[in-house]
Amino acid sequence: MNNAKVQNPETQIPKSQAMNDRDFINDILTTEKYFTQAYSTALNEASNQTLYQDILHIFEDTQNSQRELYNLMFKNGWYSLEQESAQTCQQSYQQFQQYQQQLPKH
Repeated sequence: MNNAKVQNPETQIPKSQAMNDRDFINDILTTEKYFTQAYSTALNEASNQTLYQDILHIFEDTQNSQRELYNLMFKNGWYSLEQESAQTCQQSYQQFQQYQQQLPKH
């Protein structure tokens, strides 16, 4: 298994007990993730079309904000990902294809 990190060089920040830029952005990103999950649930359960459209617009704005925060953290090296091997990706793809074949055809 290939566990290479995908990360930009980390922007150094002063280390102290006080919250720094990375801490604040991470906190906001976590909050935005929570909001998008909650809005997604609200979208699934909205029975009124006007309310659904309003929530959808808020969801899209929140999702875009979340992506911008992720990009900012990744750019500053504060968010890293694990690189998967081609074999692992191929196995996941094959598993998805098997699941898809089990679904009823419409």
